[in-house]
Amino acid sequence: MFGLKFGGARKQETAPQGAVITARLNAKVQPIDRGDYYEDPLTDTLQAKGLGEVTGGGTQLSEEPCGIEFCDLEISVHAADEETLAAIIQRLNELGAPKGSRLIVEATGKQIPFGVNEGLAVYLNGTDLEDAVYRDCDVNHVIDEFDRLLAGKGAFRGYWEGERETALFCYGASYAQMKAALEPFLAEYPLCEGARIEQIA
Repeated sequence: MFGLKFGGARKQETAPQGAVITARLNAKVQPIDRGDYYEDPLTDTLQAKGLGEVTGGGTQLSEEPCGIEFCDLEISVHAADEETLAAIIQRLNELGAPKGSRLIVEATGKQIPFGVNEGLAVYLNGTDLEDAVYRDCDVNHVIDEFDRLLAGKGAFRGYWEGERETALFCYGASYAQMKAALEPFLAEYPLCEGARIEQIA
């Protein structure tokens, strides 16, 4: 709608023998961002500790207006013991995993909730504004302003582009603080006219 591009999925790797754990992240991120923000740094930590690695992942899409529901990391570990589970959760929390995430031990179905950040989505109207607004305004400027305004409070982490709306997803410690930081800009920039703001984590 606004010229954003999706990224590709992470390539499957050879898994160590042992247990499989799924980290279901309450994060609305594209595949390439999922790899940069979560998969690669988690694998680095697990390999450094000799515990395992991330061997795959997926992003669950849905119809408008949701767009993206969640993303999964498939983690192969040598043992699904408490030390390993705690290490995975600690690292994902350090990486800013959103509240509402959970770790799933596939062999037993055990689920452990985790997550530290709150989420904010801004849904831009992609169909009802004046043609001049879409011609003269730039969604990438909106993203740049989000990063500037959210400095110290949160960050833009991803997007979803539908037929009627484009959603911009931000995560940080406080939804209320992020919302307050963005509202003046949303009220004045033409492309943000009529935009919806929702808490997503």
